[in-house]
Amino acid sequence: MQRRVTGLTAAVAVLGMAGVLAGCGGSGDSGDVTLKLVAADYGDSAANSSKKYWDRLSKAFEDENPGIKVDVTVLSWNDVDREVKEMVKKGDAPDLAQIGAYADYAAQGKLYEADELLSIATQADFMAPLSQAGEVKRIQYGMPFASSTRLLFYNTKLFKDANLTPPQSWSQLQSAAKALKARGVKIPYALPLGPEEAPAETLMWMLSGGGGYTDNVGSYDIDSKQNAKTFSWLRDELVGKGLTGPKAPGRMNRAEAFAAFSRGEVGMLNGHPTLMKMAAKKGVKFGMVPAPGINGKPRATMGVADWMMAFKQNGHRKEAGKFLDFVYSKKNVLEFSNEYDILPVTTSAFDAMAKDRGHTELGKFLKELPTSQLYPVGKTSWAQVSADIKNNIGKTVTRNGNPSMVLGQIQSKAATAENAE
Repeated sequence: MQRRVTGLTAAVAVLGMAGVLAGCGGSGDSGDVTLKLVAADYGDSAANSSKKYWDRLSKAFEDENPGIKVDVTVLSWNDVDREVKEMVKKGDAPDLAQIGAYADYAAQGKLYEADELLSIATQADFMAPLSQAGEVKRIQYGMPFASSTRLLFYNTKLFKDANLTPPQSWSQLQSAAKALKARGVKIPYALPLGPEEAPAETLMWMLSGGGGYTDNVGSYDIDSKQNAKTFSWLRDELVGKGLTGPKAPGRMNRAEAFAAFSRGEVGMLNGHPTLMKMAAKKGVKFGMVPAPGINGKPRATMGVADWMMAFKQNGHRKEAGKFLDFVYSKKNVLEFSNEYDILPVTTSAFDAMAKDRGHTELGKFLKELPTSQLYPVGKTSWAQVSADIKNNIGKTVTRNGNPSMVLGQIQSKAATAENAE
């Protein structure tokens, strides 16, 4: 997923007709309705732009539902969240948006609840971890659209040359990194704690050390003893021993780390399905295993999701719900997931993909999804906390870094932001 596995933006303009629909029930009786959807682009070129998927989907829906049109605008991930935010600010919210975050809009009372839109069967079909992550105060507003998990990628040629096997624990990861360094590998382990996607690498390491961003009741727990221990280990046992390459982790971004792996310069790093295509395209042979934990496989890996939401402003609840039931059919979820090598968000599509692709490389990511842990995206404070992590987490692993102090400062700001909700 940033992100991110990936994201969608859809901008929708109401038809300039006299019969504007009002009220949360929609108004199919007053004439045709045009749903405006803003969606993010999961493609990496014009040839595989998500616009093609949405055009096909919209036409198929319109053929089955005379009187409802779907006007789709697809934007890049660099622009989509900002553009939707501006639309909402100007009072021109789309009916539907598929973007990176929903909680702020839910807190402002601008979104329909999922059970006001979806059939019972559709809502019940969402994968449990993803459905729960779409809730604000136990009410679902965010509907997962795309998901991803992370695995440890390793360069099989470099490992074979050094007579190494994939690590299953921190100590094994360190030993492998030392062996790779001794053989002249430029970046034995890539640790991207730079601002592009620091919250992802941070959460993966927190989980592997038995911690996380929140405790068992959902309160921020960023400065827990487990998290402080994790970043102290990274500082002393990886970064401090020169096993993360010449560039400081706080200045290393995910995209840069992926590109270096695809050039054969990295021994190991955490990655999502997109990296499979990047590496294969460059001819780099790789393997993938669950991320090592402090003493073995951790209880959960990190999951990410992008979100669909429906705005109340235009009153098209009924029509938006009908379209969303269509979007989340098994056939359509599978088509999108297969097109972009991402993981399905519904149980029906998950089961179908597992049956069809469970023994492929993507199947390794599928196995991690049911127990994955996502960012605390249901907190309206998360956007602010995430920005703080991007700016500061790299300081924990500098030579004189103080993980407990840095994590404590992030925790303090997180608590303040949470209390201000």
